[in-house]
Amino acid sequence: MANTTVRGAQAIHGQNPQYLVESVIRNRIYESAYWKEHCFALTAESLIDKTIELRAIGGVYGNQKPTEFLCLLLKLLQIQPEKEILLEYLQADEFKYLRALAVMYIRMTFRPAEVYEILEPLLKDYRKIRYRGMNGYSLTFMDEFVDSLLVQERVCDIILPRLTKRDVLEELGEIGPRKSRLLDAMEGVDEKGSDRSRSKSRSPSRSSSVKSRGRSVSKGRNGTPSKRGSRSPRSASGSRSPSAGRSPSPAGSRYVSRSPSRSRSGSRSPFRSRSRSISPDRVNGNGDAHSPSRSGSRSRSASPNGMVTV
Repeated sequence: MANTTVRGAQAIHGQNPQYLVESVIRNRIYESAYWKEHCFALTAESLIDKTIELRAIGGVYGNQKPTEFLCLLLKLLQIQPEKEILLEYLQADEFKYLRALAVMYIRMTFRPAEVYEILEPLLKDYRKIRYRGMNGYSLTFMDEFVDSLLVQERVCDIILPRLTKRDVLEELGEIGPRKSRLLDAMEGVDEKGSDRSRSKSRSPSRSSSVKSRGRSVSKGRNGTPSKRGSRSPRSASGSRSPSAGRSPSPAGSRYVSRSPSRSRSGSRSPFRSRSRSISPDRVNGNGDAHSPSRSGSRSRSASPNGMVTV
């Protein structure tokens, strides 16, 4: 009575759900100590505690001994839980072996269209899981395990029911086209590349406009006189012409004229000469100067002996 399917269970693929496991492996599970000690009178709720204690998935190992994963899978086939309970198993992200058990059961019992719709989103689960086989323990990943359920015919030493190909289901309209994460990532990269190419194509035009502006400004400075006034050309000796300085004012006006002169080497003389002139209109009757007016003319020239000339 302990090995019989629950009363009222529905036939899967036209047969008893427990018959989805091969008779040889099924009999070995019935005879195993784990099945007799831990799998007796399990329910959909109490089975969660046993699944959390799992440390590996797999089929048979050693001398054709079934793993604990296979024993719990057969127990799920025996009690046949509802679909909502299995979907809750998948939502438990922190228990990866519980998810692996639910994925295996869904692959064996659900319709092909539902299998693709439920298992394909799990291909983005990259967590590590241990696999126990004839050669001992090995390391695999959740996405590889799900992909093997969708592609291979035998997983965990169990022959899986035949699965209709996806392109056939798409032609029949039972399932939509697959959404690939890699294709979305490539489209995002293409969009970024197009944005960069657009920015690069805009930058030369801006630089050319800046260059054209610089050329127009340089032509205006060299070819045409500026608005503030043109500078007088330098003489052959390298010094500026006297016309560049300010001319002396007529008598009686206090106007300072500055006519700096530079040598050919471009160095300025440290000595300056000042000359005082007396205007004729400010001389008193005795012929003395009443108040001298300073013309303030300064020239940057030095005497050979370094003395200042007045």
